[in-house]
Amino acid sequence: MATRSAIGFVTESGTIMAAYCHWDGYLSHNGQILNSYYTDENKIVELILGGEMSSLGSEIGVKHPFDTYNLSDEEKAKFENMTTYYGRDRDEIDTDHKVFKSIEEFVEYYDGIGVEYFYLYNEGKWLVSQYGKDFESLTEALERELSQDAV
Repeated sequence: MATRSAIGFVTESGTIMAAYCHWDGYLSHNGQILNSYYTDENKIVELILGGEMSSLGSEIGVKHPFDTYNLSDEEKAKFENMTTYYGRDRDEIDTDHKVFKSIEEFVEYYDGIGVEYFYLYNEGKWLVSQYGKDFESLTEALERELSQDAV
């Protein structure tokens, strides 16, 4: 079952650029990837400009097969760390990123389509919200989850 997430970036003008991600939206996957591999604003914008994602990878990557079931292990290894986009990699239409006037509008839109985790890059740091509740530091949320897992 999918754990849906939305990934957003607050621009200098205060608008939110955002994209949907279908799989693995939970903290220990998409949260960890964003926190570890997407810390450069240009890379974050490039990620979001790619539009709706099936899965987030540590690399934006290049066009590749959407489904890798029939590929050899060697071929699969080439693409395993790449983000998979619906538009770029499956040639779907109407999968562009979205722009919102406010954080509230961003949350309301994606909450309406069943998103569970909201990731937002704002003023040099990642924030996270689960089910549209208050945003908190992604780093702190990850640390809390790791400490709970250790118990």
